Amino acid sequence: MSEIPTIAVFRPDDDRLERATALLEDLGADPVPDPMLAVEATGAVPRTDADYVVFTSKTGAELVSETGWEGSEETICAIGPATADALREEGYSVDLVPAEFTSSGLVATLRDRVDGARVEIARSDHGSDVLLEGLDAAGAYVHETILYRLVRPEESGRSVAMAADGRLDAACFTSSLTVEHFLETAAEREIREAALHGLDAATVGVIGEPTAETATDLGIDVDLVASEATFERLAVETVGTVDGATSTDGE
Repeated sequence: MSEIPTIAVFRPDDDRLERATALLEDLGADPVPDPMLAVEATGAVPRTDADYVVFTSKTGAELVSETGWEGSEETICAIGPATADALREEGYSVDLVPAEFTSSGLVATLRDRVDGARVEIARSDHGSDVLLEGLDAAGAYVHETILYRLVRPEESGRSVAMAADGRLDAACFTSSLTVEHFLETAAEREIREAALHGLDAATVGVIGEPTAETATDLGIDVDLVASEATFERLAVETVGTVDGATSTDGE
């Protein structure tokens, strides 16, 4: 392992990737920015007759503002602080953020409030079924609006080649889709097994149990699930694990 760990990050190629790269540098790592997601807006607008409107990402907050959607008397819910901050920056009031920043955490927070209520979920085309099924089971009338689609950028793959060559010390996966796109890229380059072998020798950190399950199902050994569903916490804990491994190796 190199003295300065190389850590792959798969955020969309916008300010999120810039912030993630800067954070990893501040933590003493050598980031490998490799966007595995790109956003294609649908132009869809959330319903205006809902009692609750749920947003699950910063991207959704920005796109819904671009459509001109205006909230009224509904309760606006954000799945986590980053989404809440983005909504406020766009001029929306945020009424509810769950203590656990996941779909299951949001379901747990809303479960006793939404029986008979209309709940609008505004998000990407790759949202977890946990939110839909959980709120439906709680008695809500659930409607989903797809604000954007998540696709794999054509230029992705730098980190895949590095993993296959054994040149990655760690990888930070932020969603199931980043895992799937990483392996799809590897398969297209005919280096899937080599990339998997490279990840086995690296530290793999993920956000959330669903991402961990996807990675495990696809043959990737997960070393840590971030204690909080934010990239900041994932980065800190991944770098800490890599540093710990380096210290242990040197004893």
